[in-house]
Amino acid sequence: MSANGLNPLTEMTAIEASTALARGQVRPTELIDAAAQRIEQVDPVLNALPTLCLDRAYDHARRIEAEQGLTWLGGLPLAIKDLNEVAGVRTTFGSPIYADHVPTSSQNEVERLERHGGIVIAKSNTPEFGAGAQTFNDVFGRTHNPWNTAKTCGGSSGGAAVALATGMVWLAQGSDLGGSLRTPASFCSVVGLRPTPGLVPFGPSPLPFDTLAVEGPMARNVADLAFMLDAMVLDRDRGYLAAVNGADTTTALTHRRIAYSPNLGVGPVDPVVAAVTRSAAERVADLGAELTDTVPSFAEARDAFHILRAVRFATALGDTLEKHRDRLKPDVVWNIEAGLDLSAAEIARAELARGRLYHRLMRFFDRHDLLVCPTAIVPPFDVEQRTVERLGDHVFETYIDWIAITFAFTLTGCPALSLPCGFTPDGLPVGLQIVAPPFAESRLLAFAKLLETALDIHPKTPIDPIAI
Repeated sequence: MSANGLNPLTEMTAIEASTALARGQVRPTELIDAAAQRIEQVDPVLNALPTLCLDRAYDHARRIEAEQGLTWLGGLPLAIKDLNEVAGVRTTFGSPIYADHVPTSSQNEVERLERHGGIVIAKSNTPEFGAGAQTFNDVFGRTHNPWNTAKTCGGSSGGAAVALATGMVWLAQGSDLGGSLRTPASFCSVVGLRPTPGLVPFGPSPLPFDTLAVEGPMARNVADLAFMLDAMVLDRDRGYLAAVNGADTTTALTHRRIAYSPNLGVGPVDPVVAAVTRSAAERVADLGAELTDTVPSFAEARDAFHILRAVRFATALGDTLEKHRDRLKPDVVWNIEAGLDLSAAEIARAELARGRLYHRLMRFFDRHDLLVCPTAIVPPFDVEQRTVERLGDHVFETYIDWIAITFAFTLTGCPALSLPCGFTPDGLPVGLQIVAPPFAESRLLAFAKLLETALDIHPKTPIDPIAI
């Protein structure tokens, strides 16, 4: 054990562990042993991985060991969000309706990760149907933030972020509709990427043409994130880790101009968060770039997202509301009913507003490489608090309005990454959101790696849970 009580295997980065696997220095079963030991040690106070599938994982690991074939991940244990079906493993979607649901097949993205050498050891906790940026549900309860167990980890990929931050897994899969890969990454001081829609195939899904929700990777650092993204794309030449490994300012930036905004003009921001993120953004000068405050207008983003998100909920869960209204949490009922009540004219206006926002942002990227801003407008808040209801004198109308700074980019199809960039005076993590043009993940990851190195944030994950 190391000085902080962590198993040396647990402290390895994902790339280090995968390299050790490839060299025969460690076996997949040994990594599962280390992960299981760590889960038993810390998860009782965190509730990040409520469903374990260790027997299934050991079976998979033994097959990998017997085959002795090289795969991209090499037999690395990882966690899958409880919105994604894994064959033979309880998958609840965070809902009492599916509390006993055990699927007979896995979703495509899970099969792809397993085919590329990932070993599923657990399902990570999520709010009901992923609705909300706070991880709690009536099946498993609340997930706690390891940096202060009285605080929330964010959501909806909250369990994934906590498992990474505390060393229960080396990599984790998540999904993002309005910020679900980014907000918990910010709150837990890990890295989360919302990729360009279509980059990571998903399904089967009743909404195969949806571009609001995406699957994506979470990791403890940028290189590990790129490593997992390469495993999540289709079977083709992988290049995201190579882009990170070869990153320099010349290749990462074309215009050498990056814009920073404290709030995108979509609402208030906590002054401490604004100060920490601005300080981090100012480091781009050290990387040879100019920092500007010129950003396009996001004024139409809130209304457009509310409408299009509601349409998605009504489409995906309308039948569930009809059959199980009394078993859905009020927020989900509201989401579905809002979608069912929309007129064609309202949906048309939202689509046009989304188009205008997209074109404004593409014109912005004609002159800038990246846009950076806070990932979350507040630090992690009380775990018993369902949502952020107000900030200063500003009262948020709905339970999702406080995450407008992330869902604004959902509308545009741009890849967005949350990078740990510092801490509040009381030790709570703050994330910087970095946004690039669609399908410019290589640029985004290369720059994020450069900034990660420049910032050199301490303390680093994995950590032991902190009770304050």
